[in-house]
Amino acid sequence: MPATEEEDAWVWNQIKAEAKRDAEAEPALASYLYSTILSHSSLDRSLSFHLGNKLCSSTLLSTLLYDLFLNAFSSDSNLRSAAIADLRAARERDPACVSYSHCLLNYKGFLSCQAHRVAHKLWAEARRPLALALSSRIADVFAVDIHPAAKIGKGILFDHATGVVVGETAVIGNNVSILHHVTLGGTGKVGGDRHPKIGDGVLIGAGATILGNVKIGEGAKIGAGSVVLIDVPPRTTAVGNPARLVGGKERPSKHEDVPGESMDHTSFISEWSDYII
Repeated sequence: MPATEEEDAWVWNQIKAEAKRDAEAEPALASYLYSTILSHSSLDRSLSFHLGNKLCSSTLLSTLLYDLFLNAFSSDSNLRSAAIADLRAARERDPACVSYSHCLLNYKGFLSCQAHRVAHKLWAEARRPLALALSSRIADVFAVDIHPAAKIGKGILFDHATGVVVGETAVIGNNVSILHHVTLGGTGKVGGDRHPKIGDGVLIGAGATILGNVKIGEGAKIGAGSVVLIDVPPRTTAVGNPARLVGGKERPSKHEDVPGESMDHTSFISEWSDYII
């Protein structure tokens, strides 16, 4: 069995073991856990069933959505590997994530990201009315507004996720962590390629706003509440409104860790002489 298949199998077996444990410990959840996880033969089927139930409406039936999601996950190994990478990202980076099954069932950042991947696949296949309808349901249900054309890598953590907005031409790299109320937006009515490009390993703090076709370099850190309108170099930290580089524009301080994975939001403060209470 290839390494990726082994990893997929391990994560799915772990999810089932956690669900069985929780069903025994909390009988009130037994039926829910059985129907959502334990009755399914694979993560693809469990995730498709769960997303279908979450995103359905009186006119967009859960059975239709289940078939749509399952067809996408079953036919595209990239979607499956991205889901596994996102599960691992939440489990490893978020101390509040107590289990893989907790992420699968309850993390709307994870669920919205997986649903977006399917919407993006539909968009790329020129099934744009359906992609937009699905994107609208994701925004309605999860309060996460991602245009279906936006490109998102693997190992993504949308932590809390409420209020995240990602524009049409935005690109998010691998192993990126983004907190709630982050906007990756345009600057107005300008058309074309007009949204941010987020490099691998970037950490974007809560409430940060990044506008325009700007590049956030690999391993950069954007402080909570910052407003970024120009490029941020790799491995640097930008904070404030308007954002400025810690250490100064000419010789900015650089860090060695990957903040998108370490989730280190505040280590720069000890080096920032202007921080005063």
